[in-house]
Amino acid sequence: MKRKRYSEERIIAILKEHEAGASAKDLSRRHGIAENTIYRWKAKYGGMEVSEARRLRDLQAENSKLKRLLAEAELDKAALKELVQGKW
Repeated sequence: MKRKRYSEERIIAILKEHEAGASAKDLSRRHGIAENTIYRWKAKYGGMEVSEARRLRDLQAENSKLKRLLAEAELDKAALKELVQGKW
């Protein structure tokens, strides 16, 4: 998995600077990121506080875990169906 360079706290701090009036061009130059990254972060984290961003990250991790468990259960179910039908 790709390691993030900026934490949620840092991202939200940069976005607050942008909301305070700093231009995206200046922020991107100062923090060494692409200008598009600021707008992408704004779409994802815009208006959030740090605690909300952490909760979002935790929910996304839990959701991916549950999706993986469901996929494994569906595979087991399909294998058992084939076994019962005698197609093995």
